[in-house]
Amino acid sequence: MEMTTREFWSMVHGVGFGGLYLLGCTGAMVELWRRYAPSAAGAVTAADEWFMQLYLGAMTVLAWLAVLSGTYIVYPWYRAAPGAGATDLSRYPQRLLLASPATAGWHSIGMEWKEHVAWLTPIAITMSLAVCVRYGKDLRNQPLLRSMVLGFVLASMVAAGIAGFWGAEITSHAPVRGGSAVQLLHGGSQ
Repeated sequence: MEMTTREFWSMVHGVGFGGLYLLGCTGAMVELWRRYAPSAAGAVTAADEWFMQLYLGAMTVLAWLAVLSGTYIVYPWYRAAPGAGATDLSRYPQRLLLASPATAGWHSIGMEWKEHVAWLTPIAITMSLAVCVRYGKDLRNQPLLRSMVLGFVLASMVAAGIAGFWGAEITSHAPVRGGSAVQLLHGGSQ
């Protein structure tokens, strides 16, 4: 099995960083509610506090890695302009989408939305982490603040989901290809 370096980085960006982030969002919301809700059993321990800070910290790192790898690694390949007279647009995803009225909307709506909404994800989760670090155990006694943290985690999940949806759809119509080949699996001869 083989893929190009651009396909590899697109996969790391979307499935690796983005996919793991989306999986982590549901766990964060459940744990924030379970540990800090007023009706939660028992007091919030130092271990609970440390776990939430570590969990949200890992999510923050994943969110920033997803956005930064998308912005500075994958996106320039997507926006690459073909040389004069180029007829094969398969290595130029943006131009390939814009070349047909049937697919132009994938760029003009999808990619434009994806470019902007994705940045809400790391900003919102970083805020959630900062509040959890600052208030710790006291989040249980701050219902408005706790609701805001849950709301920002949810907002970051929605933003990541929108960006992931558009990224997957755009990639199915105009994948980022090119670069040197990366050998993932070596097949045996029969």
